[in-house]
Amino acid sequence: MRALRRGLWEGWAMAAARDPPEVSLREATQRKLRRFSELRGKVVAPGEFWDIVAITAADEKQELAYNQQLSEKLKRKELPLGVQYHVFVDPAGAKIGNGGSTLCALQCLEKLYGDKWNSFTILLIHSGGYSQRLPNASALGKIFTALPLGNPIYQMLELKLAMYIDFPSHMNPGILVTCADDIELYSIGEFEFIRFDKPGFTALAHPSSLMIGTTHGVFVLEPFDDLEHRDLEYRSCHRFLHKPSIEKMYQFNAVCRSGHFCQQDFAGGDTADLKLDSDYVYTDSLFYMDHKSAKILLGFYEKIGTLSCEIDAYGDFLQALGPGATVEYTRNTSNVIKEGSELVEMRQRIFHLLKGTSLNVVVLNNSKFYHIGTTEEYLFYFTSDNSLKSELGLQSITFSIFPDTPECSGKTSCIIQSILDSTCSVAPGSVVEYSRLGPDVSVGENCIISGSHVITKAPLPAYSFVCSLSLKMNRCLKYSTMAFGVQDNLKKSVKTLSDIKLLQFFGVCFLSCLDVWNLKVTEELFSGNKTCLSLWTARIFPVCSSLSDSVTTSLRMLNAVKNKSAFSLNSYRLLSIEEMLIYKDVEDMITYREQIFLEVSLKSSLI
Repeated sequence: MRALRRGLWEGWAMAAARDPPEVSLREATQRKLRRFSELRGKVVAPGEFWDIVAITAADEKQELAYNQQLSEKLKRKELPLGVQYHVFVDPAGAKIGNGGSTLCALQCLEKLYGDKWNSFTILLIHSGGYSQRLPNASALGKIFTALPLGNPIYQMLELKLAMYIDFPSHMNPGILVTCADDIELYSIGEFEFIRFDKPGFTALAHPSSLMIGTTHGVFVLEPFDDLEHRDLEYRSCHRFLHKPSIEKMYQFNAVCRSGHFCQQDFAGGDTADLKLDSDYVYTDSLFYMDHKSAKILLGFYEKIGTLSCEIDAYGDFLQALGPGATVEYTRNTSNVIKEGSELVEMRQRIFHLLKGTSLNVVVLNNSKFYHIGTTEEYLFYFTSDNSLKSELGLQSITFSIFPDTPECSGKTSCIIQSILDSTCSVAPGSVVEYSRLGPDVSVGENCIISGSHVITKAPLPAYSFVCSLSLKMNRCLKYSTMAFGVQDNLKKSVKTLSDIKLLQFFGVCFLSCLDVWNLKVTEELFSGNKTCLSLWTARIFPVCSSLSDSVTTSLRMLNAVKNKSAFSLNSYRLLSIEEMLIYKDVEDMITYREQIFLEVSLKSSLI
């Protein structure tokens, strides 16, 4: 009895002495980063890491860009070695969504490895979009977005691999599916591991506010006997709701009642608005499917041949799972950009294919989910959010030459692999990556400067977005710089020329901007689909012979709009962002980054 009492007392003492959730989350994250750092450039042992890491690409240009960057990373030993890294490109034609990309990737694996891949642990990262909401990732890909972390710097790919470092050794053969622009952080017990060893699908779940649930997938969990929530719980899912209304969350019993998380700190990430006394839901992030389920999907894809509609890996696969799944969701197209009878039919076929398959849920009660897919999110998390900065150890100045600035806990600027003259100034809230800023350059608040060489002494207005691309045109090296406002909506489109007055450039009516630039409103003003006119397809960005001239010219057109002073673009060849991506010279952009890397390395070695 005395031994039992002692055991109980020790258990209570350990619980009382446990680190606060935010501390354990930070320590767990730092441990994963250290573990990954140890594997960079080393040949991994069997079972120690992924057998295959695959990245999806939207088209052949993107596939080439991704392969070139992977090759450079492997050459510089920035990734674990002895792993098969692949880029799988979507077939030409209609957009097929990340669900279609998943099916296509399964087919590629089958062609490359035959039956061998039934024993592999595979990480599949969806990175096939054009990143219209974060255009500095458009040319080289969201998965290669730079982070203010590491030496050499981490990109999203390295961070993904680091955060999932414990998964492969506790996973049955199968595929883990994730997206390129989100970060999942979690803490569990010291001797616990997340296991992906059950048949069917297994998904991670994070406690979130009901409002966050309306923009994510939400799990309706089977009843749970344990009254006390733990950091790690294995649960069964009754059904999965995709971007449901708050009313539907209550209707289908997805909402968990307040009071369970009296010690939990939910600040930061997608749980920022979750209060301690609030009702909450469990939302999705990544998911795993075992090899048997993957083969069922592959057989389905090979049977249908060609996809002609967009399939969502989350909305269309996961909603078919669990004993409570019903076919009604297949007719709900409210979250779909392009509707059609083909989509409804395809959804129904997938539902009947997967119906009865189990959906297991790994509940992570001390976890955070961050999405970094928009200019607003990018600026906030890199310059203002102290939670992510603390958890990942993000820095204000990473692998750069920049005059010393005092560290502070509030909003800061963020400089990533860049060289700035000692007389430069960068206002708080701005990010500069892979760039050179000359003498007396002044960057206003909340700007993004990427891949540029800025020599103009005219101040960059607050909220400016400036991103330069190298181009290969008629075998000649050229440059073009996209410049607009960080809050501009590049995806917003109109169908007719008479409606382009509804578009806004840097908060100004686009029609007024065209007058400032002396450009006429004709069909030739836009590239691509003439019934989908947007800032993305507007031919307004000058082509120049040098990088610095390109930046200077685009900044002049930006300042002309801000100052309401004329600046004619008639003498320049003009491209849209859509066309820049077609002409992009990936090799030259990588070379420019490498030159900055070598210069910073040399300077660092002399200090």
